[in-house]
Amino acid sequence: MVRKQRKIPPSRKKYEEDNPVISFRATKRDKNEFAAIRQRRSLSHGAVYRIGLGIIQVKLRAEEEVRQQAYDKGLEYGIEVTEELYAISCPCSKCGKNKTVIDEDEKKTIREFMMANLWCHSDCDDLYS
Repeated sequence: MVRKQRKIPPSRKKYEEDNPVISFRATKRDKNEFAAIRQRRSLSHGAVYRIGLGIIQVKLRAEEEVRQQAYDKGLEYGIEVTEELYAISCPCSKCGKNKTVIDEDEKKTIREFMMANLWCHSDCDDLYS
């Protein structure tokens, strides 16, 4: 008994005409690279195909550039937090604005002044008085 072919609806015919199937053979290496690009960029097969044809212009940044940007951002944040927590600052005797001590000579002068004038923790002052 010969099977009768199913009738294809007109909407399906139009869809298949407007969107033909494209297939080709690729090496295993190319297929793996294609899959890696799709996964890293979260792209569909069609999007990668269109990018390859130049239909879609996508600025793909190098992974190293992104890593360097993240590193720099983290470094800046770390420096800000560290300065906030550990920087030595005092008001200027002329304008009153806070001055952060960065120079090693200034830090040495402050240490010497504090030792010469017997500066200490408030808790230590109570204990050793």
